[in-house]
Amino acid sequence: MLRAMNTTLRGVVARVALVAASVAPAVPVALVVTSAAALPGCQKYDQLIEADATADQKWANVEAQLQRRYDLVPNLVATVKASAKHEETTLTKVMEARAAATQIKLSADDLSDPAKVAAFQKAQDQLKGSLSRLLVAQEAYPELKASAGFRDLQTQLEGTENRILRAREEYNAAVKTFNAELGKVGGQVVNKVTGKPFKARVYFTASTEAQAAPKVSF
Repeated sequence: MLRAMNTTLRGVVARVALVAASVAPAVPVALVVTSAAALPGCQKYDQLIEADATADQKWANVEAQLQRRYDLVPNLVATVKASAKHEETTLTKVMEARAAATQIKLSADDLSDPAKVAAFQKAQDQLKGSLSRLLVAQEAYPELKASAGFRDLQTQLEGTENRILRAREEYNAAVKTFNAELGKVGGQVVNKVTGKPFKARVYFTASTEAQAAPKVSF
């Protein structure tokens, strides 16, 4: 994506240079004016590229933490299943929610689509909700509560949820910066001249019920 944008910018600059060169012998002042006018546009383009790349990096951090959650689920389910055989329905729902969440992948373009981002968020919220219900269910099983392996998985899950929250906040801050630059007059002009390669990003939020990390009680 960045390579394509840089190619577009070089094409714009090249066209400006050719036009300026054709009139330089007769009107040398025009070249100076054109060059001076092009510099702010190039700087604004670079700012948009940098802000977009930062948002991509922050989103990658969100995905890394979500993957950490996905990886914890099978071990957690297996540990609970060994001691809480009556929670088969709850365990099944957890695995189904995990499967649904892992099936939804967002590309860079998808992050500008409110509907796709909303579907992704819904799947994540459903997985988190099913995990929270599983942690509540463990209260009825003293043997499970006493398991060192289960306590370790609980602690890892709580830590992961906190990291997801921080990563989401950092991503949203990067989105705010990018969208602000894109929304400015200079950003809109540069985006139009370069073929509108930039699109405003959608914030990654969570439902009210999914805001708090799962509670861990020993």
